[in-house]
Amino acid sequence: MDRRSFVASLVALGAAPWASAQGAKTRLILLGTGGGPRPRKENVSASQVLAINDQLYVIDCGNSVARQLVSAGLSLPRLRHVFITHQHSDHNADYGNLLLLSWASGLRTQVDTWGPPPLEKMTKLFFEMNAYDINTRIADEGRVPLVPLVHPHEISQGGTVMQDEHVRVTCALVDHPPVVPAFAYRFDTADRSIVISGDTNRSENLIKLAQGADVLVHEALYVPAVDRLVARVPNASTLKEHIIASHTAVEDCARIATAAGVKTLVLSHLVPADDPNVTEQTWLDAARPHFNGRVIVARDLMEV
Repeated sequence: MDRRSFVASLVALGAAPWASAQGAKTRLILLGTGGGPRPRKENVSASQVLAINDQLYVIDCGNSVARQLVSAGLSLPRLRHVFITHQHSDHNADYGNLLLLSWASGLRTQVDTWGPPPLEKMTKLFFEMNAYDINTRIADEGRVPLVPLVHPHEISQGGTVMQDEHVRVTCALVDHPPVVPAFAYRFDTADRSIVISGDTNRSENLIKLAQGADVLVHEALYVPAVDRLVARVPNASTLKEHIIASHTAVEDCARIATAAGVKTLVLSHLVPADDPNVTEQTWLDAARPHFNGRVIVARDLMEV
């Protein structure tokens, strides 16, 4: 059964309300494509957005996510859902800022956020930290209250996350020690299926989640450059061990894409993120012998 017939059958059965938006185009924009929390000129930390019928579904909130959304020509008040893959600062540093700045830009509607614990505590403490500004703007500028708009949902296991008229979201536990739990997310819409790996080493759960997907956005590590990277971070003596144990070599990213039968592999969350000796061609040459589909090396603000 082709995808159009599959979607039509789900609509007829009433089993997938997201599939009813058959005319909707799913835009995937890679907002931040560098791995690690260190600020860089070349790229910013991890974040992606799916834009469907002008509704924004943001995955991860690395530094500058709000500005990157604006740079991509998207409207912050259209923020609808936020998904955090795991609690590392290059994925969550601007989680609260995205909510606050979207509200400052005109957000008036509910936002649901999803991710591992302690998401609820993070949300609560962020609003407490910024209560003076929030309350002042409500009183002085006539804004609607922000806190009641935001609904955090903590997840600890793989399975269905949510579904609405645009998309069905599922997740799987991946392996990113020592951070537990860590998730990959799959987004099935009327026109495409997109999987975001989050941070992980090689994961059988991820391969199962990504079966037959149109696009797999997978974090990627170029192992020969790790020593040069860690030499620039003198206050992290065991960083090399973490990088090797917790991330996926680019060659294995390609093998995973092959095992999952995906159409397009996007290499993102690049580690190293700013080594001049590791070029786009370096990444492609490492991946292509192991995957016959389309391979894309991510750049900030690229649309796939």
